[in-house]
Amino acid sequence: MAAPLSDGERRKQISVRGIAGLGDVAEVRKSFNRHLHFTLVKDRNVATPRDYYFALAHTVRDHLVGRWIRTQQHYYERDPKRIYYLSLEFYMGRTLQNTMVNLGLQNACDEAIYQLGLDLEELEEIEEDAGLGNGGLGRLAACFLDSMATLGLAAYGYGIRYEFGIFNQKIVDGWQVEEADDWLRYGNPWEKARPEYMLPVHFYGRVDHTSEGVKWVDTQVVLAMPYDTPVPGYKNNTVNTMRLWSAKAPNDFNLQEFNVGDYIEAVLDRNLAENISRVLYPNDNFFEGKELRLKQEYFVVAATLQDIIRRFKSSKFGCRDPVRTCFETFPDKVAIQLNDTHPALSIPELMRILVDMEKVDWDKAWEITKRTCAYTNHTVLPEALERWPVSMFEKLLPRHLEIIYALNQMHLDRVAALYPGDIDRLRRMSVIEEGDCKRINMAHLCVIGSHVVNGVARIHSDIVKNSVFKDFYDLEPEKFQNKTNGITPRRWLLLCNPGLVDVIAEKIGEDFITDLSQLKKLLDFINNETFIRDVAKVKQENKLKFAAYLEEKYKIKINPSSMFDVQVKRIHEYKRQLLNCLHAITLYNRIRSNPSESFVPRTIMIGGKAAPGYHMAKMIIKLITSIGEVINNDPCVGDRLKVIFLENYRVSLAEKVIPAADLSQQISTAGTEASGTGNMKFMVNGALTIGTMDGANVEMAEEAGKENLFIFGMQVEDVEALDRQGYNARAYYERLPELHQAIDQISSGFFSPQDPGCFRDVVNMLMYHDRFKVFADYEAYIKCQGQVDQLFMDPREWTKKVIRNIACSGKFSSDRTIKEYARDIWGVEPSATKIPPPNLPRD
Repeated sequence: MAAPLSDGERRKQISVRGIAGLGDVAEVRKSFNRHLHFTLVKDRNVATPRDYYFALAHTVRDHLVGRWIRTQQHYYERDPKRIYYLSLEFYMGRTLQNTMVNLGLQNACDEAIYQLGLDLEELEEIEEDAGLGNGGLGRLAACFLDSMATLGLAAYGYGIRYEFGIFNQKIVDGWQVEEADDWLRYGNPWEKARPEYMLPVHFYGRVDHTSEGVKWVDTQVVLAMPYDTPVPGYKNNTVNTMRLWSAKAPNDFNLQEFNVGDYIEAVLDRNLAENISRVLYPNDNFFEGKELRLKQEYFVVAATLQDIIRRFKSSKFGCRDPVRTCFETFPDKVAIQLNDTHPALSIPELMRILVDMEKVDWDKAWEITKRTCAYTNHTVLPEALERWPVSMFEKLLPRHLEIIYALNQMHLDRVAALYPGDIDRLRRMSVIEEGDCKRINMAHLCVIGSHVVNGVARIHSDIVKNSVFKDFYDLEPEKFQNKTNGITPRRWLLLCNPGLVDVIAEKIGEDFITDLSQLKKLLDFINNETFIRDVAKVKQENKLKFAAYLEEKYKIKINPSSMFDVQVKRIHEYKRQLLNCLHAITLYNRIRSNPSESFVPRTIMIGGKAAPGYHMAKMIIKLITSIGEVINNDPCVGDRLKVIFLENYRVSLAEKVIPAADLSQQISTAGTEASGTGNMKFMVNGALTIGTMDGANVEMAEEAGKENLFIFGMQVEDVEALDRQGYNARAYYERLPELHQAIDQISSGFFSPQDPGCFRDVVNMLMYHDRFKVFADYEAYIKCQGQVDQLFMDPREWTKKVIRNIACSGKFSSDRTIKEYARDIWGVEPSATKIPPPNLPRD
């Protein structure tokens, strides 16, 4: 078994991480010492490891600044169309290593830090994750920022600077316990506050219809303070900006005439305004209609649109007339991409600015708005769709409610003219849902207010067209597109799996890092014995490293030659972690009834967070930990089977576990996972996939060949047929003895002897109201897992499949996805121009 590389060996390796020139190394050391002294005000006698991390972060940041300023100057001079990616989530993870990778500084920093007697990896571990997202949607936004910068697009990410990101997950007695994520406690070296661009955002108040036009008056004002974070492209000297808004109370907040006496109370009440950017809502694929969340959604939209319009007006060629009131060219200079419906208020807000403030004619304003905005749909689950009570809007955003009513009337008039007498169609297509509580359907608002609507994988886009928005598709089929998601190969290959990158680069060169389709060239080496051996060796090293990490961090000892079988994602019924549990129990029962038989050893790792209010998801975590408790302590199992719950799954943990995985579990019920992106990360890092024909799995199977994935279970058509016929879980329970046994064990308290009734809610759900039909796929899943075992016993054939998967993963780069958005939606071309670096004169 290969031992992990020593520091010296790591340094000698040929590597794509940038040559460490002696000058660079000396410069990094000098800068590091200067920051330790002048920025952190410490010397080597009293500096802590955290001080060293900050000194290095500031050193690396210095290399960004010149490029950042120069990129923005370049955009001002060229005045390209600008892309605004609006998202309530940006799940960025750590920044230090990503910045070194994209600037080609990694080896210089590694060497300099080594010469200073420090360990780079140890310093990298000190950085807090920027956990400003829940899962796929927020991480996709982060990958997109990386690709947009790498492709030289004039792009800006706009979101909220949450003081507390996604909670830290602790497991206590097998249960999830949430802890606040105070990620800014020690400061954030990557952000720059920009108080000079602070903007007012209005709430509440009332609407006056005057002869001079409409006025929104008597509002409460909250200030939006921008914090800018640099987003470097890969070795192209482009540095874009992510601008996150923080809520500040104005200085006269609550000190108006009526509050004269209570100065102290008034100052304390500033917190009420500033709560807007306090905390990320921890729900994934679930809508919680809280007023604070609606405030967050309007806050980011109102601040961002003011910023967009300021930049449009002051741009060199924004407009010909001196006062720049001509908005004709706005959609030629601005593209706004809505990441799900969360920033949907951009549509009525842009209308409000154009009509009420810029005095643009209503129909003209509507044309401009539609040509500017585009909407990405991320889910088909009904409980995830945003439907805000009209009463809440009436109070919080009265003018926006009027505008939405007017837009809806226009929309329904058009539908009524095309389908006379079809009242039910009008009801289905209305932005306003009638009922005991009138609601605003934000997805419908997005569809009517955008020029393009896209899904995030082919199968999902088909479902969007054929069911979710079928009526809208019938009306305007040209509006609907697919843009299959992707992941950035910089973070998800170069940064997290340098060993694999080295063996690939040795065969096909380095260009695949910015053109992942070049991985196809690896097909020529599928039967090359040295290459097969090298790929297997890298995987084994990654497994040893992760095993060592688990042992050091969680005191868990695992068998590094076992199959690392991994399912990491948010805990949700539709993702079917329960199916994985049933397989684990089935394997356990087989080992117990045939203890002398030989089994393929497995370490089943499951990780992910449950929304704090999602009872069933929390029960699923407790079940996983309870199963692990029994299996891992049964002497007759030995190291043939382990079940591990990976605590506090987050971006930085994904970077460790994904390169070490042998098997990737993507087992959602067909038709429920819009795309998935974890599936792509595992594929490019040399894990094989067991999965259903759902989300991007469908396209992965198409790219690599279905026979090179472990595909099982119902397809969308089968699920629909089963729905029509009626799903009867008990029938499967009665027919399948191993399923029967597993359910009885969960139900009887075999896995919870202290509290035998612990899992009755889980069993009751599975037996009587399981929307996601776990039992219907159990038999096919167990059989498919048997095929996984068979192949794993033939390491050479397994590795050949791995190579084929890696070679066919090129489509799933976010560079490809962003090129498609750019050409098909935003009407811009990626630019290969390399801006000259700060040390060279400008053109």
